[in-house]
Amino acid sequence: MSAADISVPRVARLTVGTWAALITALVGALCLALEPVAPWLGAWPKAWVLPATDWVGTVMTAFLAWFKPVARLFSAVMVYPMDAANWVLNATPWPLVIGIVTALGWYLGGAAMAALGLGGLGFVLASGYWHEGMNTLALVAVSVPLALLVGGAIGILANEVPRIRGAVQAVLDIMQTVPTFAYLTPLLALFGFGPVVGLIASAIYAAPPMARNVMLGLERVEAEVKEAAIMSGGTRMQQLFQVEIPSASRQIMVGFNQCLMAALSMVIIAAVIGGFNDIGWEVLLTMRKAQFGAALLAGMVIVAFAVIIDRMSAVLATERKRHDIRVVWALLGLALAFTLVFWTRLPAASDLTLLDPVAVSLDQGLTRFTQANGAALDALKNNTLYYVLLPLRIGLDQAVLPFTWGFSWTPQMSSALFALGAVLALGMAWAGRASAGLMILIGFGMIETGITNLPWPFVLTGAAALGYVAGGRRLALMVVILLGTILVSGLWDRALLSLYLCGASVFACAVLGGAIGVASAVWTPVWRVVRPICDMLQTIPLFVFLIPVLMVFQIGEFSAFLAICAYAIVPMIRYTRHGLVDTPDEMMEAAISSGATDWQILRDVRAPYAAPTILLGLNQTILYAFSMLVIAALIGTTGLGQSIYLALGQADVGLGISAGAAMAILALIADRLVQGFAEERRKALGL
Repeated sequence: MSAADISVPRVARLTVGTWAALITALVGALCLALEPVAPWLGAWPKAWVLPATDWVGTVMTAFLAWFKPVARLFSAVMVYPMDAANWVLNATPWPLVIGIVTALGWYLGGAAMAALGLGGLGFVLASGYWHEGMNTLALVAVSVPLALLVGGAIGILANEVPRIRGAVQAVLDIMQTVPTFAYLTPLLALFGFGPVVGLIASAIYAAPPMARNVMLGLERVEAEVKEAAIMSGGTRMQQLFQVEIPSASRQIMVGFNQCLMAALSMVIIAAVIGGFNDIGWEVLLTMRKAQFGAALLAGMVIVAFAVIIDRMSAVLATERKRHDIRVVWALLGLALAFTLVFWTRLPAASDLTLLDPVAVSLDQGLTRFTQANGAALDALKNNTLYYVLLPLRIGLDQAVLPFTWGFSWTPQMSSALFALGAVLALGMAWAGRASAGLMILIGFGMIETGITNLPWPFVLTGAAALGYVAGGRRLALMVVILLGTILVSGLWDRALLSLYLCGASVFACAVLGGAIGVASAVWTPVWRVVRPICDMLQTIPLFVFLIPVLMVFQIGEFSAFLAICAYAIVPMIRYTRHGLVDTPDEMMEAAISSGATDWQILRDVRAPYAAPTILLGLNQTILYAFSMLVIAALIGTTGLGQSIYLALGQADVGLGISAGAAMAILALIADRLVQGFAEERRKALGL
């Protein structure tokens, strides 16, 4: 038998993943070898850049100019319900507002929920931000019904006209992946500066969750229920509104909960251009003045609102049980009596600044803490920047310098690194894991080069290879086309900067969040401690995550990295634990009866079964990281997030939309890739 006869079966045994990794590695090697003679392989030539941003700006400016009179008319109309809601909430005596919320809490969830309403609004009152908080709630009170109406109508339309369902899903995907700040740039041009922008932005941002849940709820209505409605002789409208929508009410109420939280989160972000005297503006103002104690206090007011709204709307969506209505009337009567008895002696809400000493103490304590631990904090920040983030960003050959590492990186070191990667790759291939070996070699090359310096043919090839492995030719083609639009638009360098910081944050979340999730699944006491922390982190609006990191580490990339990690780590923890805990009992019993140890069960049974769920958690972590990336632009990040923020300040519609679309493309590609791998694992497990 000849050598050629032996080689053919070996090549035939190569998997799709191995071929994809091999092609990617070869393209990367060619780019590095040819870059000295063909520099266009390393950086897309400026002469090849299309003025896509200018085109978008021209088209959108013309469209907005045509649509502006309608928008301004709508803005003028929406001022009335906003002013009305604002007047009602601010004119109602604060004991009565607290009494109404406490009574509602009792009706929905009993004593615990009533205590939550009383304690939460009591904290808002004591903070001195009562009127600012009521202004925020007024915006939410007007934007949420608008979002419910629009989202519900979209969901019903998609259910009634199946042909447009795919298009609606695609539009909703785009709306939920476009960064929140990107909404504000065209809205600023349409509606002008003011609180109406916050109202419209909140309604747009909060509508997709409602639409999705309406579509999902109507889709899950049992066929028997639909057939019974048809057999009863009702018209289509009667079937829809009297049978199907009531049957889907539980899922629709989940959408109501998500709509509320999205609206509250967006109102805070919209304060950047709203200039309205609400909590979001107070947070932004105190942060700019470096009054971190006051900023944290205002941020905790947002958290109090978020927790109350989240818990009460969640109970409304998931539980049918309601508590004694007589207690509700008693609480309302007590609040009314208290208001009337102490009417003349009732202090103004703005005068109740009981927590101001706490804010001052926080500032003083922060000053003492940073003075006492400044060296350690600087060491943590600098070591992470110089030894982790900077090499990942620009590569070892540029990051390893005498003033950072103590020596300079040489070409010989690069050769040794690549040789080590090749040896490891060959060893893995010899052990039958060629794909993993090639991925190690590719990883070494990316670390040596740096993510922001990667040749564009290598990035396109690698992304297409991942797409092909995850979802076939169609996904690979979509990935190449979408990345190609970023490449030719001149936003490629900024996209790679965003990809670098997002990738570093997601990797940290995957490692740390995965470890915490595993510990929570294995040891119940750990989950008892971790669960309330996760609940709290998931109800905190994005803006608030910036405050504690700014208090300790000031403005910079490291602070942005920490803020992104704090926001994005929760899905990784929850999905990892859920996947491991959800292992079927029969699989566990079979493993135990075979004599497997706890570690073997975790590694060989629970982890493989949980892989699809863990991948979905990774998917959510990636989307959360992209969402936070734009907010983190406020404290010193670069890339697309900074471009969106600058476009907002300059009212540059073209740049804002182009950069927002580029960020959405990156998030959409990551979403589709991870979902493809998760689906592959589900099929492999027979799920």
